[in-house]
Amino acid sequence: MTITAGIDVGSTYTKVVLQDDTESILAKASAPTGFRLRETAIDTYERALAEAGLRRDDVDYVIATGIGRHQVDFKNTLVTDLTAASRGAVQLFAGTRTILDIGGQTMKATRIDDTSKVISFRLNDKCAAGTGAFLEKTARYMGYSVEEIGPLMSTSKEPVPISGVCAVFAESEVINHLSLGTAPADIMQGAIESLTGRAVQLMKRAGLTPEYTLIGGILRFQTMGRSVGEALEAEVNVPDPEMVQFVAALGCAILGHRRLAKIRAEVGVPA
Repeated sequence: MTITAGIDVGSTYTKVVLQDDTESILAKASAPTGFRLRETAIDTYERALAEAGLRRDDVDYVIATGIGRHQVDFKNTLVTDLTAASRGAVQLFAGTRTILDIGGQTMKATRIDDTSKVISFRLNDKCAAGTGAFLEKTARYMGYSVEEIGPLMSTSKEPVPISGVCAVFAESEVINHLSLGTAPADIMQGAIESLTGRAVQLMKRAGLTPEYTLIGGILRFQTMGRSVGEALEAEVNVPDPEMVQFVAALGCAILGHRRLAKIRAEVGVPA
């Protein structure tokens, strides 16, 4: 059996997926990335190995991606997060042509062809107002944990607009709404709708092509996927909540099998 590992060292979380040659996921693990990227990558990888009952020697190929991909010392190679996400998204939803990835610090829109090759992309990496970090910061400011964001938004009655184009200005709007007695649920829903507007504009700049697949930690909250779908007036694909953060890591594991097969073919080793 051939086993590969995909490691996505993101700005907020590090994710690992172990996959065998039947495309079954053997284990996955995640942890906050923090400031010690190399150590976090190792620790998260070891946790995934332990969950699968494997040792390092059992893994045949390792591919890393994400902002900290260069810090993964035990990788065989690395790929960009755009490439990794496209492979993972197509694995989950074969008809994917446009991908929206909302991470903790960045938001990316990618258009791909029928071979999963990236045709065009656009990034929003200049301001936190267009990322998941803004929602999490808004929740914490109002005294709620990240886990409470979903249930909180489900009680919204009348969302208020959050129109600031900068995280600092948007935060000022949140403070103002609170001072006026606005319900926290309506503020959170307003923040989601603000993020949705930015996301759709980014997707349009990349070139909207159905099918649409949405990934990233913020998609754990069903309201976000539903909001983007309504704005696009189209059906959108969203992975299961337990997989939505692992799509790029999954893509790396898939690419690991393909690259390893190519290497073996070149040297005459049976697949």
